[in-house]
Amino acid sequence: MMHARERMLGRLRAAAPAPSDDAALDRRIGAHYSAAPPQSAALVDAFERALVASRADVWRATAADWPAQLAQRIAAHGARRLLLDPAGAEGAALLAALPPTVAPLPFRAPLEQWTDELFDTVDAGFTVARSGIAATGTLVLAPDPGTPRTVSLVPPLHIALVYADTLHATLFDAVQAERWGDGMPSNLVLVSGPSKTSDIQQTLAYGAHGPRWMWVVIVTERGTP
Repeated sequence: MMHARERMLGRLRAAAPAPSDDAALDRRIGAHYSAAPPQSAALVDAFERALVASRADVWRATAADWPAQLAQRIAAHGARRLLLDPAGAEGAALLAALPPTVAPLPFRAPLEQWTDELFDTVDAGFTVARSGIAATGTLVLAPDPGTPRTVSLVPPLHIALVYADTLHATLFDAVQAERWGDGMPSNLVLVSGPSKTSDIQQTLAYGAHGPRWMWVVIVTERGTP
């Protein structure tokens, strides 16, 4: 005689969908996004609009001009200590352009060895995005030892540089173009504007759980930074 447990399990097995075909599922999703991809200029426009809507400060610059422009803005903002990776090409370019009033600071030690200094004295962190998602104004950051995720999460000002030719229309396009399915890094950070939260009255507050300000420099052309 079949017990209640066996009857219940039998009904569940009978109702279970057939195993999915991953390749077929990919084709169905791809067909949904099969429209011609937007042109680069349209991607940049959409990306900028979405970021501005999330209260980020966004501007465009050439590869030759962005270091001086950014250095000037950092100084005008009043930032005195800036986290950056001097070993990277973009970090080195910004380092060379900084005025004496802004002290560059590499991420030099494990977090637990300088937590108080990092949280209390660092004004800004500079990152270079792996890519961007135009539909949502999202930066895709791939942290590494020189620029761990702390750089984009702890300082009150997060400054990100992204190249226009790395922008994707949607998250699906980013996953496909960058072949995330072939091997994900240990950590990806998706950022869509400064940190924000709201209370029960839906009053927005910025900077409660991360950066209060976010700047994004869209580099419109490749070149030597």
